[in-house]
Amino acid sequence: MSHATARGIVIRWVKFNFVGGVGIAVQLVVLAILKSGLGLHYLLATALAVEAAVLHNFVWHQNWTWADRPRGRGWQPVLARLVRFNLTTGALSIVSNLVLMRVLVGALRLHYLAGNILAIAITSIGNYLLADWFVFRRARAR
Repeated sequence: MSHATARGIVIRWVKFNFVGGVGIAVQLVVLAILKSGLGLHYLLATALAVEAAVLHNFVWHQNWTWADRPRGRGWQPVLARLVRFNLTTGALSIVSNLVLMRVLVGALRLHYLAGNILAIAITSIGNYLLADWFVFRRARAR
């Protein structure tokens, strides 16, 4: 791997984590509003909060983290990417967050916000790999 390639991977990883950090804030705020403010069950509130963060993160990843990857013309390629993002990283995030929240909060009695932070951290590497290799994939050589 060349120095330029390694540098590009590191820069993308930093961007991914910056967007993810802001996404964590979005997710925690939405979770707190839905759970503590509106009284929703912690698992329903978690699923909705994750989806809010997924949508937030998609916009930033599309326009910043993976802005160098071809996206096509018009709204159809962006919509296709959004669907891929939701069906991969979004699905992984929701499923893993719900399973981990059930264990961490439901069984181990951690505070719901602490449990959610742990669930997010555990899921992040899989999300990066899915986004890089599938959602925002490089254009295929012809």
